[in-house]
Amino acid sequence: MTSYTTTDLSLAAFLKLRGLKLLSASKTGAGRFQFVFEDDGRADALALDFANSEFSSYDANLRALKKMINSRTK
Repeated sequence: MTSYTTTDLSLAAFLKLRGLKLLSASKTGAGRFQFVFEDDGRADALALDFANSEFSSYDANLRALKKMINSRTK
């Protein structure tokens, strides 16, 4: 069996939701996170499903709202 690696937290959550087994989660030297999943041959297709799903839209809206809040001056 092969592995699938991503640094995208939202994609990692989607893969876990869809049943892929999380093998490891770590913080990289650049301050990002890395998630490694056991790939049973579905990971690439699931990543495309994520990109075309409402989960991806939800994530984009969440990031936009966070950016808007953080850019407001007091």
